[in-house]
Amino acid sequence: MNAINLKANEVQVREVRLGSITGFTGSASELVGCARRGRLEERGRSFSQCLGCSTSNAACTVILIQDGAVISHGPVGCSSCFHEFAFTYLVNGVHRGLTDPSQRRIFSTNLGERETVYGGNQILADTIREVHARTGAKAIFIVTTCASGIIGDDVAGVAEEAESQLGVPIVPIFCEGFRSRIWTSGFDAGYHGIARKLIKPPVKKQPDLVNIVNFWGTDIFTELLGRLGLRPNYLTPYSTVEQIGHSSEAIATVQICATLGSYYGAALEQEYGVPEIKVSAPYGIAQTDAWFRELGRMTGKEAEVEVLLAQERERYLPRIGELRALLKGKRAHVTAGASHGHALIAVLRELGLVVGGASIFHHDPLYDNGAESADALQNTVRDYGDVPRYSVCNKQEYEVVNVLNRERPDLLLARHGGMTLWGGKLGIPTLLIGDEHFGMGYKGLVNYGERILDVLENDEFVKNLARHAINPYTSWWLEQEPDAFLKGGSDERAH
Repeated sequence: MNAINLKANEVQVREVRLGSITGFTGSASELVGCARRGRLEERGRSFSQCLGCSTSNAACTVILIQDGAVISHGPVGCSSCFHEFAFTYLVNGVHRGLTDPSQRRIFSTNLGERETVYGGNQILADTIREVHARTGAKAIFIVTTCASGIIGDDVAGVAEEAESQLGVPIVPIFCEGFRSRIWTSGFDAGYHGIARKLIKPPVKKQPDLVNIVNFWGTDIFTELLGRLGLRPNYLTPYSTVEQIGHSSEAIATVQICATLGSYYGAALEQEYGVPEIKVSAPYGIAQTDAWFRELGRMTGKEAEVEVLLAQERERYLPRIGELRALLKGKRAHVTAGASHGHALIAVLRELGLVVGGASIFHHDPLYDNGAESADALQNTVRDYGDVPRYSVCNKQEYEVVNVLNRERPDLLLARHGGMTLWGGKLGIPTLLIGDEHFGMGYKGLVNYGERILDVLENDEFVKNLARHAINPYTSWWLEQEPDAFLKGGSDERAH
């Protein structure tokens, strides 16, 4: 495991740094075993339908910082996906205590043909100064794109010069889509830039402050941590540049999704001695108890944690038992990113559903902290048993459709909106929850169980849709094995 190098402008991609992969078919236990034995091998595809761009993931880490501004250095089309984060900021802001959420400040250098021939350094320098003059942002983030990477613009040099002149951090984030086939490398690129430029050495440790690296979920930790005498420091959505700077003063760091936050947590521990909780996030009873107890141990709040867990059990276990009885035996399929997908499997299994299959977008054998105890898939298999049809599919919808057509589960649980339509087209009730905090802890099990019951009981729409929807995939493809286009798959074996 390579140490994090904050002296470098660019972060190593996950394929190199962690040995992550995007292609696998088998069972979840087989995948865990391969990872533990050092036998994890990337299975390349002879056909790829689509791919998530790491530029979008990098933007996710910085666009929601309240007093920052973001420049997409490339053609204007490369920033077309950023609007979803601006929309998320406004819609979810009320759930994070923002009384007056501001418009996001997103800009593009709009590289054209001239810049791709003669270089875009000057237009980037001009854009930085204009953005600073128009917004007064406390930090300006430069998100690179394939175009600026291909023509070799000196983004770091331009940023350093502008920073010395303007007196605010100018943070280059190197996340061109061609850098990595693993889209979550963009998270690492964003947090690498933040760790290099914004985190300050601690002035004084704050023994009640806990860093929480998350997406944009509802604020549940002010109340939960408050019962332990602790305070949450949410990173990075809805934070300020100053809050980020003080994250080195926290007593601990946790991530809601290790796919998202493992790099930030490892950087804080390596550079500033802020310990990271190295167990799975609190989804399902087993990992909820383990997570809170580890937090209690790290913060000296062991007794308070036991009181909290006892209160949660008394309040929610009766309803969880009722939901288990109602959902027992229902079959589900999960499609999501890696760590959060593993958490969703735990939630479903805790509620009594049978998870026969999962389509997960990539796999990390370990996270940047190097701790096996943080391996969410390993922990889920240990606590709830195997997932027999487990694939790593890199958002390849044709593989997901093939599997769903074979399984025909009672429920499709998706994390990303683009996948939900296939459940509807196949007549499978489908649930999409964008709030990653919705399923956390004991209350989260009740939340999910009641929502799943609603979805299963109101299935007329998807049944009607399936009767009228046209499936673009031919019977030939639906008869193939899902791994037909993977290295060593059925199509390759046939030839």
